[in-house]
Amino acid sequence: MRSGVFNLHPVELLDYRDRFPILASTTYLINHSLGAMPAEAQVRLEQFAHEWATRGARAWGEGWWASPVRVGDLLGRVIGAPAGSTVMHQNVTVAEAIVLSCFDLKPPRNRIVFEAGLFPSVRYVQQAWSRFGAEIVVCEDAEAVIEAIDERTLLVPVSHVLYKTAEIQPTERIVERAHEVGAHVCLDAYQSAGAVPLDVTALGIAFCVGGSVKWLCGGPGAGWLYVRPDLAEQLEPAFAGWQAHARPFDFEPEMAPAAGAARFLTGTPIVAANYAASAGYEIIEEIGVERIRQNSMRQTALLVDLVDSAGFELTSPREPERRGGSVAFRVPDFKAVHAELARREIICDSRPDTGLRFGPHFFTTEDEIRFAVDQVVDMLATGAHLQREAAPAGY
Repeated sequence: MRSGVFNLHPVELLDYRDRFPILASTTYLINHSLGAMPAEAQVRLEQFAHEWATRGARAWGEGWWASPVRVGDLLGRVIGAPAGSTVMHQNVTVAEAIVLSCFDLKPPRNRIVFEAGLFPSVRYVQQAWSRFGAEIVVCEDAEAVIEAIDERTLLVPVSHVLYKTAEIQPTERIVERAHEVGAHVCLDAYQSAGAVPLDVTALGIAFCVGGSVKWLCGGPGAGWLYVRPDLAEQLEPAFAGWQAHARPFDFEPEMAPAAGAARFLTGTPIVAANYAASAGYEIIEEIGVERIRQNSMRQTALLVDLVDSAGFELTSPREPERRGGSVAFRVPDFKAVHAELARREIICDSRPDTGLRFGPHFFTTEDEIRFAVDQVVDMLATGAHLQREAAPAGY
């Protein structure tokens, strides 16, 4: 293990373990897919239920209505966004569609250029806009994206970290090239926010989207959208709702966009999801993403060493600086292995063409990482996994 590179004593982070109930009963290595729930999230969901039960409609004016901006500001502090520039949404698909709806996709600037490795949901919504005039250019890799960006390019959707392999993309170089020709970058930080440092202000990107399900430990239903403040005042989304109105409770028949990122809101917010997500955001901010990243690089280096020692095929980048928070590797009969791991309360996932994915987080111990890989070695040696060959896909 190459532990000498990393300057952090993990015991400091392990003090957070008791804030995550599922760690008491499982080896939880799926934080790249669904981060462990903080106990505080349950407290806040109960607070929401209590407010609904006792305050009723009054709760809208006592915090519910403002929750997309208030909770967006919590998330904004994690990604380097100024106050008022980040708002909450249902998911990334909605956020991406709102961004797309800002533009008149007519030549000569109507190209959307992206890498083939984008998460499918992001690809789907970009490709759907071809019916409104977008010319879609799908590139093999990030280098091809940089080469394809030209004066015809309007938008460049980018994954900060690729979902299959956990490879960090050369975001700075893509942004630099996009800015040279006047194109906008929409960064998808779903796979990175909370695990890999990100400063949207320093990058100068137009848009950033993400969700709370993964490293942010914020749960489902809490997507988010950052819009660069100067651009937010210039654009007007066509995909808009009454919460995006400057005076929503005047119920005016014509749209009058609110100021700043609030004009990128839609309809009635998902208040319960916002309450739950805030608990995870606060823990991540308390620890600091730089600190989490340093620990994560130590964890994934250990995982790579163990994968190599076991003779498995690594499908994530070998270089620490190119690797996000998870490690993917191929083993024989990986779906059956995955199912048997689940039976043993070792929670991970698998993906086609990639194999198993292990995603430790700041609360994961070295012993858990070693135990999980040892269990894979054991079941392949004994054939214990073979009885799971017919198991359905899942977690």
